[in-house]
Amino acid sequence: MKIHRKFARTVVIAALVAAWGLPLAADWPVTEKLDLDAIYTIKEEGLQRSKVMEIESYLTDVYGPRLTNSPNFREAGDWAQKTMKDWGLANVHLETWKFGRGWQNQRFVALAVTPRAYPLVGFPKAWTPGTNGPVTGEAVIAVINDEKDLDTFRGKLRGKFVLSLAMRDVAPQMTAPGHRYSDDELVELSKQPGSGGRGGRGNFPNNAAFNRKKTQFFVDEGVAAVLDFSRGDGGTFFVQSAQGASREPNGPAQPAQVTLNIEHYGRIYRTLEKKVSVTLQMDIDNTFFDQDLNAFNIVAEIAGTDKADEVVMVGAHFDSWHGGTGATDNAAGSAVMMEALRILKTTGVRLRRTVRIGLWGGEEQGLLGSKEYVKAHYADPATMQLKPEHAKLAGYFNVDNGTGQIRGVYQQGNEAVAPIFQAWMEPFRNMGMNTLTIRNTGGTDHLSYDAVGLPGFQFIQDDVEYNTRTHHSNMDVYERIQAQDMMRNAVIVASFVYNTANRDEKLPRKPLPKPAPPAGRGTSQP
Repeated sequence: MKIHRKFARTVVIAALVAAWGLPLAADWPVTEKLDLDAIYTIKEEGLQRSKVMEIESYLTDVYGPRLTNSPNFREAGDWAQKTMKDWGLANVHLETWKFGRGWQNQRFVALAVTPRAYPLVGFPKAWTPGTNGPVTGEAVIAVINDEKDLDTFRGKLRGKFVLSLAMRDVAPQMTAPGHRYSDDELVELSKQPGSGGRGGRGNFPNNAAFNRKKTQFFVDEGVAAVLDFSRGDGGTFFVQSAQGASREPNGPAQPAQVTLNIEHYGRIYRTLEKKVSVTLQMDIDNTFFDQDLNAFNIVAEIAGTDKADEVVMVGAHFDSWHGGTGATDNAAGSAVMMEALRILKTTGVRLRRTVRIGLWGGEEQGLLGSKEYVKAHYADPATMQLKPEHAKLAGYFNVDNGTGQIRGVYQQGNEAVAPIFQAWMEPFRNMGMNTLTIRNTGGTDHLSYDAVGLPGFQFIQDDVEYNTRTHHSNMDVYERIQAQDMMRNAVIVASFVYNTANRDEKLPRKPLPKPAPPAGRGTSQP
């Protein structure tokens, strides 16, 4: 009876793929075997006894923002290791790599004193110094775009709070910040994208050189702090690190730098335009940590059985920016991946291959942690000299687009995985997961695997409020997390991992890329 039931299920998967109009047989054979009993067990554990929001709350509420190499980052890492050990995961450890000094804000108080007293909402930029106690001074508009502007303000800024950007218009918010993919949008996303060249980078090196000169000018002038605003409004602002800020203990000097809420920046700016003086006071306590310049990745695994020497990996970046608590970017991904491994371990489903998790540091500074891991274990993209582990990786799955529900998978140009993933998505069509796209998606850690020819994939997720409100902002907090999405995401990931661990062959690969010279350090998503 059981043999008959499994055969019937396989036929259903093939028939559904045929109904979708996808080529079968020699063109696109569908031979995937789905153990729906195991997937039911995964769903039952992940949807009825989920721990994903508990994990999320520890990472965000208890440990807060996890800027790489900060005390919060390290303490959250200790908690994650202990938690996974308590679940019975094996080989739980850190893998370290050179990063630079840590940084953390301990205190930020900002207010206008005259002509009226009111508090200011904002946050210091990462890797910038503080004020050495409360500092009171006049605010001044000093927008510096060229050498002539340097001469205009030379000798006039000592002890001043410098408004460094011209005020912009703030448009009304006419559309909701939250969004889920419509059926039509998913259909469009599934299509092969048109070709198009990349735009040039303009005279960026010259701008960078002038920006370094401008920063040194502010230091030499002895400003109290440099103030700016971000693209956000309505209470949301986006803050990262200062341009050119160094993580080296003896790096170039920086002034104190603060990103303000646009509405508060605007009030100061407009008052100054009326020739009414404004006095501000700020107390900024920023601490640098030079004791250990190594950051880390957190690694743990569940041992496989007959194919234990082969590995399926899941990953998400553990670090965050510091304005909120790093909830959607990317405690969400870290919690989902931890929960996926907890589900697999707790249910005891049989795993032929070893399943390994990597929680990456330094993603926000340019995918640094995953790049270091891939280089240490698989290959250096600059040489493409493959290490033995390269042949043993069955596949890598990544989550890093916020709290939104998984709706499908970016194939990253890998045509051969389409019929496999189509079959694997079938049990989750009733959750809205039904889209594959050949497209690439950038800005996160699956790219480190793809860069050396390994099958690395990022899931398609509903945007929810990610790009409008939470990504790198002060609103990246627990309250923006959607619990049902998170539970479903963990179940989907656990099922994809289960299928990858138990299929006869590893996931298919694209041709190996050619060696590529190391690129300059980028960031994750802008």
